[in-house]
Amino acid sequence: MKYFALILFVLITSINIAMTDNAHDYSFKSINEEDIIKLSDYKGKTIVVVNTASLCGFTYQYEGLQALYETYSSKGLMVIGVPSNDFGNQESGSNEQVKEFCESTFNITFPLTEKNIVKGNDAHPFFQWSKKELGFLGGVPRWNFHKIIIDKNGNALAGFTALTKPSSKTFISQIEKALSL
Repeated sequence: MKYFALILFVLITSINIAMTDNAHDYSFKSINEEDIIKLSDYKGKTIVVVNTASLCGFTYQYEGLQALYETYSSKGLMVIGVPSNDFGNQESGSNEQVKEFCESTFNITFPLTEKNIVKGNDAHPFFQWSKKELGFLGGVPRWNFHKIIIDKNGNALAGFTALTKPSSKTFISQIEKALSL
């Protein structure tokens, strides 16, 4: 019986090691508060996950994110906006108000999640994972419009702060590289 328990422990441990999580293991509730946005639905696509806010000095980046989505979605890019009120109370409205603002002001057509916590111990599990994968500088939003690029296999590639515009050559270069892999 001792040996059976030891063999079972080794098997379970090796299965857990082989089943390391990636971005495709996470999902978000949609901003409509009904649908689920499963990142696994985007296997084979490059994903940009960006935390957003409607009343931020970087809110203009919605325009660049929409342009990026329109330009590259046919090549396999998915952009997902994650509204958050974590920084300066800049997303204090309801999910319905956020959705209306994004659609009427910036004609956003990429998916938006419901409002989420993106930093600290209560952060959405995706952001806890991205911190583990990319470290504090790349994986943890320190302000609104932090952008995380996920490759076609669900691996975290890079994180970009709000200071990096969606039209940045460095950012677009990373996306084009991920799309070509």
